[in-house]
Amino acid sequence: MLLKCGMSWNIYILRCADDTLYTGICKDLRRRLEQHNQAIGAKYTRGRAPVTLLYSETQPDRASATRREWEIKNLSRTEKLALAKA
Repeated sequence: MLLKCGMSWNIYILRCADDTLYTGICKDLRRRLEQHNQAIGAKYTRGRAPVTLLYSETQPDRASATRREWEIKNLSRTEKLALAKA
């Protein structure tokens, strides 16, 4: 799994300590993962650290990333796990 950083936007799926999944977007994936694990990331993950990166992909702009995030968030847990495996 690549941790791509730079001008593109990242869509990612995390596995939380309570075995739930969290999907988000960011520009700097490494920094965002650190934030999630330091309990300064999303409110959802604050009480569920540590988190593990399961999947990430890049999009060229925020609009594309937001659309893709919405698509992934609408997948079932099984579908998200299959996406992460592929």
